[in-house]
Amino acid sequence: MTEPLSDNTADVIVVGAGPAGSTTAYHLARSGLDVLLLEKTEFPREKVCGDGLTPRAVKQLVSMGIDISEEAGWLRNKGLRIIGGGVRLQLDWPDLASFPDYGLVRKRDDFDEQLARQAQKAGARLYERCNVGAPIIDDRTGRITGVKAKLGEDKREVTFHAPLVVAADGNSTRLSLAMGLHRREDRPMGVAVRTYFTSPRHDDDYLESWLELWDRRGPQDRLLPGYGWIFGMGDGTSNVGLGVLNTSDSFKELDWREVLKAWCASMPEDWGYTPDNMTGPIRGAALPMAFNRQPHYTRGLLLVGDAGGLVNPFNGEGIAYAMESGQLAADVIVQAHARSTPAQREIALQRYPRVLKDTYGGYYTLGRAFVKLIGNPKIMQIAAQRGLTHPMLMKFTLKLLANLTDPTGGDAMDRIINGLSKVAPKA
Repeated sequence: MTEPLSDNTADVIVVGAGPAGSTTAYHLARSGLDVLLLEKTEFPREKVCGDGLTPRAVKQLVSMGIDISEEAGWLRNKGLRIIGGGVRLQLDWPDLASFPDYGLVRKRDDFDEQLARQAQKAGARLYERCNVGAPIIDDRTGRITGVKAKLGEDKREVTFHAPLVVAADGNSTRLSLAMGLHRREDRPMGVAVRTYFTSPRHDDDYLESWLELWDRRGPQDRLLPGYGWIFGMGDGTSNVGLGVLNTSDSFKELDWREVLKAWCASMPEDWGYTPDNMTGPIRGAALPMAFNRQPHYTRGLLLVGDAGGLVNPFNGEGIAYAMESGQLAADVIVQAHARSTPAQREIALQRYPRVLKDTYGGYYTLGRAFVKLIGNPKIMQIAAQRGLTHPMLMKFTLKLLANLTDPTGGDAMDRIINGLSKVAPKA
């Protein structure tokens, strides 16, 4: 590993130790670069999440050498149970060469810490309670050369310096905003709202998704643009929440915490999703989708995870794409670092947005079209009622929504999905 020039200087600074930042830092450190990983809170810390991981995310955990055994506190699941239109369908994760055939569940309060500690073990230097403020910009070149931060309990002002900075600071990404990178209003945005209940349903082999989200509080029942989930945590509790899109008129007018309470109240009583059994407050978070902040590289700054709007518009999944983008960014940085001149390094770094677009661009374009369709709850209802009675169609839908295909040598479904993603514009 490169010897640090000083405690505050490195080859790369990564701002944010969520899944995107910790994965980036891990792969950079493994490749021998000196990395500073700056996290504004202290571990363990909570984040709003469904806590359910698809096989895409599992693959990334395996790549990082994380112990994902049940003895280490991970709960495996076999697939997705879909409920809608009066039908209940259980679909196993597909058998693929490229991804494992199981998902995992783990609470975010220690999931993120596991990844950050793994980055530390690989050699990254982690600073917790390090609140990053303004970027340090070279007046001559306009490039970012470091960040200002407040460190520790006493909020001591410090500066960190590196020729490259990775913004992994989530949807709000103050660093990107300070560098003039604003959110694209033409991209979908979602909201996740969730809480935990003690429940006899805590030990479930399947993630559960409810495709019809009814608001039954008024004089007339209303179908809402989103879906509900129930994920058993294996520890006596269930994570119950809903994901909603901003493409509908009802998005701004409704209090989604109240909608979640009402939805839980409509569940069978013996499941225990009652206020008395709630183990924590209802929390919400934004889901930035389909490359809603671009460019993903500019003037020494790379965006990964939620900072770059990497959430899958088909299903609201963010962790897998946060980790994958972290690995892709690290690979580009390592290659750039090995170049001998600034001009050559810049050519290598400019490749990062193209790699992201080649990897996800067409698929996310399909996802944006899908989001527009299901923004009309009636279309969602018809799709659920008609589709759920055709298991083969739903198997295809699961592969499409979860982005689980073999890129080469897959079955006919894989070839159709891969073909559609290739021909769709990579915007």
